[in-house]
Amino acid sequence: MTPRGTLQILLPLAVALCLALTSAVGGEASRRFWIENDTFLKDGTPFQIVGGDVHYFRIVPEYWKDRLLRAKALGLNAIQTYVPWNLHEPEPQKWEFTGFADIESYLRLAQELEMLVMLRVGPYICGEWDLGGFPPWLLTIEPALKLRSSDQPIFHCFPGREMVAGTTYKGGAIIIQQWRTNYYGAGKFSIIENEFGSFGDDKKYLHYLVELARRYLGNDIILYTTDGGAIGNLKNGSIPQDNVFAAVDFETGSNPWPIFRLQKKYNLPGKSAPLSSEFYTGWLTHWGESIATTDATSTAKALKAILCHNGSAVLYMAHGGTNFGFYNGANTGQTEYDYKADLTSYDYATLRRVIHECTGTPLLPLPSDIQKANYGLVKLQKVASLFDIIDNISDPLKVTVSEHPLQMELIGQMFGFLLYMSEYQGKQPYNILSIPKVHDRAQVFVSCSRDGVRNPVYAGVIQRWSSKTLEIPTLSCSSNISLYILVENMGRVNYGPYIFDRKGILSPVEIDGIALHHWKMYPLSFNALDNLPKLQLISQMPDVRASKVSVHGDSEKKLSLYSNESISGGPEFYEGHVYIDSESEIKDTFISFRGWNKGVAFVNNFNIGRFWPAFGPQCALYVPAPILRPGDNIVVIFELHDPNPELTINFVEDPDFTCGSKQ
Repeated sequence: MTPRGTLQILLPLAVALCLALTSAVGGEASRRFWIENDTFLKDGTPFQIVGGDVHYFRIVPEYWKDRLLRAKALGLNAIQTYVPWNLHEPEPQKWEFTGFADIESYLRLAQELEMLVMLRVGPYICGEWDLGGFPPWLLTIEPALKLRSSDQPIFHCFPGREMVAGTTYKGGAIIIQQWRTNYYGAGKFSIIENEFGSFGDDKKYLHYLVELARRYLGNDIILYTTDGGAIGNLKNGSIPQDNVFAAVDFETGSNPWPIFRLQKKYNLPGKSAPLSSEFYTGWLTHWGESIATTDATSTAKALKAILCHNGSAVLYMAHGGTNFGFYNGANTGQTEYDYKADLTSYDYATLRRVIHECTGTPLLPLPSDIQKANYGLVKLQKVASLFDIIDNISDPLKVTVSEHPLQMELIGQMFGFLLYMSEYQGKQPYNILSIPKVHDRAQVFVSCSRDGVRNPVYAGVIQRWSSKTLEIPTLSCSSNISLYILVENMGRVNYGPYIFDRKGILSPVEIDGIALHHWKMYPLSFNALDNLPKLQLISQMPDVRASKVSVHGDSEKKLSLYSNESISGGPEFYEGHVYIDSESEIKDTFISFRGWNKGVAFVNNFNIGRFWPAFGPQCALYVPAPILRPGDNIVVIFELHDPNPELTINFVEDPDFTCGSKQ
């Protein structure tokens, strides 16, 4: 597919939005923001940026104002947020700006609260977000695109006007926008790319982004890059010859002022206001790791070293939020097989008193705490096996037949799960299944072809990060053996050299060295899970399962994240109900998944995220009150292996978040 250039579509909407947001204020054309004598100036007065990241797409819209008020009470005068391209253009030329994607409303709230906004629009944002914000449909284009490069085809796909939604300092909001657009009165301030110096040295790419910014926004914009505070990063990522300001970020424990002095070498004379564009208040966590923690005392000391000497800083994060749905990102180590998926939670720590001490910002009262509730234990019942309802839960228009297994993106399954099916002739006593390249995790099942898909035998798991072969016991069949491979996309890589991260089966599938052909692929849709009981009457036949090893509770055997697990059962759907008497009883809550294994949870058809307490460290998922409703609330659990033996989940007010093998 060759999508026409979206670039020319995006920027006009941005201009229109800017005019809309500024028209209400008007009459303030003299207000400016610029850099002079290595100082930020606002209306001719030195200005210290004390900002923090609060990502609108990680917060339910009903809580945007609460989070911004808390940021203001923290002492911040600026809010920074990425703008993920994949959220706003999920399909080519199909734009989304409602709900979580209603960025205009978010900016209006910031304007009302008199907070400046540092808007970081892609095309690449990193942000521990799926594919670094690139829409996964880019991965279907042939020949394959080179992301974050001067590869000409990708230039025609870049977002432009719709994505560059902003306002002006005249209207009260924007300082900075990630890669190119921001209005700040007569002076405009905008980021080019995102830490490009740690990725490559393609100056042609950076020059093109500068050209793009100035083509749509004029020559008076203040553009800037942000890179790690080391010579190599700044050398690769800065472009002072294009009159682009170079900001820096660095580890919290680093001495900031030698890095700010290094920053000056990559800026024009007088244009190097010291700015830590990402001051790390914490760090991310992957599944199977211990929860990342940051010492509050040392973090406060590091921030004080910047702010009390008139430097500027942006807290990353001021509020973390949640990777709802399937939007979490992932990282890799030395190879693409060393894959580490991010948690559902994206929480970080915050700071307050240091900001008051260094800047004199008054300590504003915090908003009232949002109330939380214990709704207690909820009993669930199995409503269907995936194999019972595969024809109902797959979009028939997307079910695909092919000679070879196809990647998820090629059949339009951008997130979640894809079930692959083929057949082979078995031989005694077992067969060896090989999938050299699977992204990211494949559960394997077999059944006699004449028996259909009912009650297939579980054979094991093949994972991106561990064994690529599996010994399959041969069934006594009078026909061929049907092979079912359920592949989970656990989140695309968002940083580093392996960011081009297609999902699904990306290699031939072999049985005893012979490649299998004639595949049928079923994309799983989770659009109407409340109707599951209507789709399938539960079979009363007992499940036939192999290699049963249950993982329940803290005292049971823990499995290594990097092992080829021998977990039985699943995948199955379970349903429960929470009745809430009245609107006043609706409050925030958390679901504890202790005793469950791995899967995805939905509340009232809203995907609250992934759970994996068998590995941890996250054991509970956040359920914001706006997702709930008076009366019956429907909870659906898609468990990939074995459920909690009591078939219960616990709605709690104060959860123990940590569990699993890394407690």
